[in-house]
Amino acid sequence: MRPLMASSVVGDAASTLFGVIVAVAGFVAILGVVFFIAGRVTGRFQRPVAIVIALGPALFLLLLGLIIPALTTINNSLKNQQFLGQPNTKYIGLENYKYALTDPYTLQTILRSFVWLIVVPSITVIIGLAAALLLDRVKHNNLLKTLIFLPTAISFVGASVIWKYVYSYVAPSQTQTGLLSEVVMKLGWSNPPNWITSVPVNTFLLMIIMIWIQVGFAMVVLGAALQSIPDEIIESARLDGANGFSLFRTVQIPMIRNTVIVVLTTVMITTLKVFDIVFTMTNGNFNTDVLARQMYADMFVTSQVSRGSALAVILFIVVLPMMYFNIRQLRRERTER
Repeated sequence: MRPLMASSVVGDAASTLFGVIVAVAGFVAILGVVFFIAGRVTGRFQRPVAIVIALGPALFLLLLGLIIPALTTINNSLKNQQFLGQPNTKYIGLENYKYALTDPYTLQTILRSFVWLIVVPSITVIIGLAAALLLDRVKHNNLLKTLIFLPTAISFVGASVIWKYVYSYVAPSQTQTGLLSEVVMKLGWSNPPNWITSVPVNTFLLMIIMIWIQVGFAMVVLGAALQSIPDEIIESARLDGANGFSLFRTVQIPMIRNTVIVVLTTVMITTLKVFDIVFTMTNGNFNTDVLARQMYADMFVTSQVSRGSALAVILFIVVLPMMYFNIRQLRRERTER
């Protein structure tokens, strides 16, 4: 029996590998034909053909990966669809949005997501900026910067697994396996709670995981912005009497203001999409649910596709102006340089 199963697995792998090779070869062949045709076109058609070749693939992928799914999601949010592919669905207008904005559980989820949106980006930028300022004054700081940046390379699920050991709870009479419980008991707290089930502390403990991941990104970007300030400006400010905090407030912060806003909005966008941390740590239980996790549950667990689609549209509407503002700040920063 085992040799037959092994033979089947090898056959599937070979078939998959052959399919990948055929797909890559086909893609390369198509590119070759397109560029061959582009090289042969001359005269007044040369520029239009070049534009189509340059923008065509990007527009096709944008249409396939963003525009069509977005329109489908908006369409689903206006129906009474229970599961994907359900026949005989009806349009019910904005009823799913009305439900999302009146249902107590969903309202709490939306409000909790806004708390994430305020707390996580603010603290991330503050810690990242402080780390960038302090480490610039430390010699041989590469190791420290690497240690702070290292969590950025870890996936949200991997980080959650690590922090599960930190928040792990056992009764105080037993040997502690959770780092946080062990530390607070060493400090004199004889009966620490079960951190993950304690409301609302558990929400903020989950936020710490996100902050831990994002601080390295903020430190690197803000550190680069601080180092780009010309030395002449810093020296002139010091000659005028600005030192320490006054130098930071009156010279450095105004000079890197656009970068701070870009980092803040980037972390905001990432925070609004938080799913993995909540799903892995609590699965939305114990009053920790957020918008993306509830959207997933509605669409794929409880078969409420239209309600989940409405939450996805709400999430998209909230993220969209931040993305626009982020792009605008990046363009302004490039113009100023």
